Amino acid sequence: MDLPVLGNSAARRVFLAAHGLSDRPGGAGHGADLARLIDGLGFVQVDSVNTVARAHDLILWSRQTAYRPDALRDLNDRDRATFEHWTHDAAILPVAFFPQWRLRFARDRVRLSARWKEWHGPAFHGEIDTVLRHITDHGAVQSAEIGEKRAEKSTGWWDWHPSKTALEYLWRAGDLAITRREGFRKFYDLTERVIPAEQLNAHIPQDRIIDWACRGALDRLGFATSGELAAFWALITPVEARAWVEAALKRGEVAQAMVAGADGASRRVVIWPETLARAADLAAPAPRVRVLSPFDPALRDRKRAERLFGFAYRIEIFVPAPQRRYGYYVFPLLEGDRMLGRIDMSADRQSATLVIRALWPEAGIRWGHGRQARLEAELDRLLPLAGCDRVLFVNEWLKT
Repeated sequence: MDLPVLGNSAARRVFLAAHGLSDRPGGAGHGADLARLIDGLGFVQVDSVNTVARAHDLILWSRQTAYRPDALRDLNDRDRATFEHWTHDAAILPVAFFPQWRLRFARDRVRLSARWKEWHGPAFHGEIDTVLRHITDHGAVQSAEIGEKRAEKSTGWWDWHPSKTALEYLWRAGDLAITRREGFRKFYDLTERVIPAEQLNAHIPQDRIIDWACRGALDRLGFATSGELAAFWALITPVEARAWVEAALKRGEVAQAMVAGADGASRRVVIWPETLARAADLAAPAPRVRVLSPFDPALRDRKRAERLFGFAYRIEIFVPAPQRRYGYYVFPLLEGDRMLGRIDMSADRQSATLVIRALWPEAGIRWGHGRQARLEAELDRLLPLAGCDRVLFVNEWLKT
């Protein structure tokens, strides 16, 4: 049976619309608007690098340019509308997803308990009990506080102090939650003191969590393989996602299609029938230039981004400087439905200047006056988030 084909242009439109990158950025950037944005994305990856803005802040700003970092702190620390835990990495999630995350807690507890006991020795579980008692009696702590008076030398994972490892374990297992961050330091407290009672006391059967995870991933990706459904939340296994896809196909709930990549090669995916039906009618994304975070949800899966957009991206933070092709932390540039290039820039906050060191257009991109004007407009919009008030292009910044 011949499967319907989703051409590359239509596939990009479906994908970008699912990731909130088709319409012009709008919304209040705080409160209910911000909560809806995070729910639509599913989660926002948290990262500490702050050369221009932290990853989570830039992800949200690129979709709601009125957003400022205090809005996320309010949503998380004051309103308890979100919580922080783990997907493929540390992330902010809607608190409504907390009941589903009990599956992650349970699986992490088993996996990490065995691993860290092996690394830290039989005393590790005693350390866990000590840390839990301390927080129960004294309230929220950060890792530096709870280990500061202990003399033993760390012998474990990443050379962490055992108390820090215990904190991480208790957080990953769901016994503790991050109640707030100060700067970028995490403060941990008992989960029941952080998560609202409605979500804390809700329990969902595993089969319903798997169904929720697959449906939610397909909603937010537009189309996917079963492996991509599993990887989206990193909550369920590839085997569980594959079984869901097979059952959904038998029920006629999802369709199969071939999606064309940027190189013309096609790949079999599953897609909601209604998404496939309206794909040809989707409007082209707004033609503005957008600065994206290296950890933007649309680009997080590097292989998928290369297949769909022909955009090969690599973080070079850990690459020795002489071996870097581009720079320490370069930002992808999106224009409409194509990847425009990458830009090396940083905020010099002492002089309030956003310094543009280099920009590499993708192959075939002509850098004319109109495109330059659109880039400068985006950089001007970025200034308040970066804590700057002017843009400086260094000599020979354009690498054509």
